[in-house]
Amino acid sequence: MLAAVPTAPPPSSPQATPAPRDRGDACPGTLRLHAADDGALARVRVPGGVLTVRQAHALADAARRLGDGELHLTSRGNVQLRGLHDACGGELARLLDVAGLLPSPGHERVRNVVASPLSGLDGQGSREVRSWLSALDAALCASEAARGLSGRFLFALDDGRGDVASLGADVTVRATADGAALISLGSAQEALRVAGDDAPRAALLAAEVFLEFARQAGGRVWRIDELGSRSAELVSAVRRRSAESGIGCVRDRKDTTTTGGPPPGVIGSALSVHAALGRLTVPQWQEVAEVAPGELRLTPWRGIVVPVPGTTASDRGAALSRLSAAGLVTDPSSPWLRVGACIGRPGCGKSRADVRADAARTLATAGGSRLPLYWSGCERRCGHPRGDRVDVVAAPQGGYRLTGPDGDGPPRATGLGDVSHLATALAAITS
Repeated sequence: MLAAVPTAPPPSSPQATPAPRDRGDACPGTLRLHAADDGALARVRVPGGVLTVRQAHALADAARRLGDGELHLTSRGNVQLRGLHDACGGELARLLDVAGLLPSPGHERVRNVVASPLSGLDGQGSREVRSWLSALDAALCASEAARGLSGRFLFALDDGRGDVASLGADVTVRATADGAALISLGSAQEALRVAGDDAPRAALLAAEVFLEFARQAGGRVWRIDELGSRSAELVSAVRRRSAESGIGCVRDRKDTTTTGGPPPGVIGSALSVHAALGRLTVPQWQEVAEVAPGELRLTPWRGIVVPVPGTTASDRGAALSRLSAAGLVTDPSSPWLRVGACIGRPGCGKSRADVRADAARTLATAGGSRLPLYWSGCERRCGHPRGDRVDVVAAPQGGYRLTGPDGDGPPRATGLGDVSHLATALAAITS
């Protein structure tokens, strides 16, 4: 093992391309609420999407007593509480702290970790990632430097199947069949191979080295890909620092094989359900919690995986039917799996339309589209997922503008003045 040797920060470079920002990171959390048109908004980080049943009930209690009575799932497997009452911040923080959802006030916005939700439940993947998740979250909360990460910085722990590896995380840890792990940084094609047991420590070290690069850019770099051409320098710097910290590390190629999230249904020893537009009422949420014998796993695809080990096929089928009766999506052919939307009106003052209502009104048409749809109230396209899809963006003069990919060429766009004409517009843009 090599002895740890202090190193100077990496040299500055004119190649860095920081984003043109004139203010600090305003990403909301549970201690820093965001003022929206429908009230305050809290974003509760749930590393790996893992919630105990007790924690799930605490979130339902907060949504019912302090918010709008709904729980909103995000594309990072977190939970947003909306419509929060004025001056409820202290009460919310106390409630979450008692439930164990606020282990470190100084790190609550940086605990952004997604993990393969079916890991250990369906016989797939190369490694069960729960030990990685626990170790990384503990190391994050113990790192003074990590407090400087943006609320947008993302870690992904992939069990080897390639599901969360597709989400464009800043630091992706991917299990390999031989027990090692590949650490990849942003969209760089080079990866670093480390021993599996060293993976959480190597992931945190990569984030801490990134912060040194970010400081040289004046703090205006929040994500690794914002380093531009300096991303290659970052990979080399992380490799050197890993060796100096006693972590064996060699260069390797990034594994680019990816898959999607879990479909609804019974999968191995788990139930998988989807929340339409990522939104659950308190009764729906409580129904899921009551079916769960121990924990829930929120997915980055706005779904929930419920581990039900030791149950019979008949019991699993009955539980899934119960969740379907509560209004959750349990059919893998449901058109809701192909439709997403930002919050829209009336919750967001920047939105030009009630995109969720329009998405629901045109659900049958969207289900027949060659590509999934994402509805946005403005050009910011908040919550927009990765991958090819048709963007339906509310236009300043009314109606919508549809944009879809066109093979390797530029996106094609068309106007939509009336949502009743969506089928015609979709045919024109995806044919």
